[in-house]
Amino acid sequence: MTKLKSPMDILKLLDKSNCRQCNEPTCMAFAAQVFKGNKKLSDCPKLDASIIEQYGQEAESGETTERPRTSQEEVEAHVERLKQKVREMDLSAVAEKLGGVYQYGRLTVKVLGKDFSVYPDGTLSADIHTNPWVSVPVLTYITQGAGKDLTGKWLPFRELKGGSAWSGLFHQRCEKPMKQIADNDYELFVDLLDVFNGRPVEHLDADIARVFYVLPKVAIMICYWLPEEDFDSSLNIYFDEAADENLNLASINAMGSGLGRMFEKLAEKHSTKQPFAMSQ
Repeated sequence: MTKLKSPMDILKLLDKSNCRQCNEPTCMAFAAQVFKGNKKLSDCPKLDASIIEQYGQEAESGETTERPRTSQEEVEAHVERLKQKVREMDLSAVAEKLGGVYQYGRLTVKVLGKDFSVYPDGTLSADIHTNPWVSVPVLTYITQGAGKDLTGKWLPFRELKGGSAWSGLFHQRCEKPMKQIADNDYELFVDLLDVFNGRPVEHLDADIARVFYVLPKVAIMICYWLPEEDFDSSLNIYFDEAADENLNLASINAMGSGLGRMFEKLAEKHSTKQPFAMSQ
């Protein structure tokens, strides 16, 4: 069976007459619907039966064109796998290990100071948006976290287990956009740190330092240094040494990237300074 890898591959099989006999406005629209699995090639009355058979779309079989999953579908499938693991767990038994609370039939953990709850059937409930950058790390924390206590020892991302391979991406998606915000509007940046329940840290040489509990046993520290006469500004993010025991690196990176995007959106909306280029 020949695989069609894109709507353009499907379009090449059609006569491009836009006859609308398939109930789509154009052949391109029809090709897109076939690729999505919403229609079959046999729904085109002008296609030869040999072509339909070659591409595994005979009307009797009801088969749809094989295609790779989109990134969103991959994330949704991953979330469902994590929820299935939750259904197999005794959430009340793991609540104490994870620094959470089990009551009213649900496990609740704090995410940046906000309640995020998981029910035994995998249902999610939160005081914040359950975006994938939040839900995937939280579900991973619940299903895989070791429950190691915080150590108070801080490491840069690259020094976490396997972090060197991801450090460039983490810097681009998390540290860089936050630094841009702080450089452009320092007062707003401080306000954002407070909004996300950052706890001030004393006795550091940074101009501002805040600790955030992204999860009960996953803590980060954001440090920013204002520019000086001979030095540019600088922003670094550090992790409690226990972070990679309680959350895998992919989820740590996802949460950092999501936090960076959220800071960007809030800065775009609330900054009174001249607009500045966000990270790509």
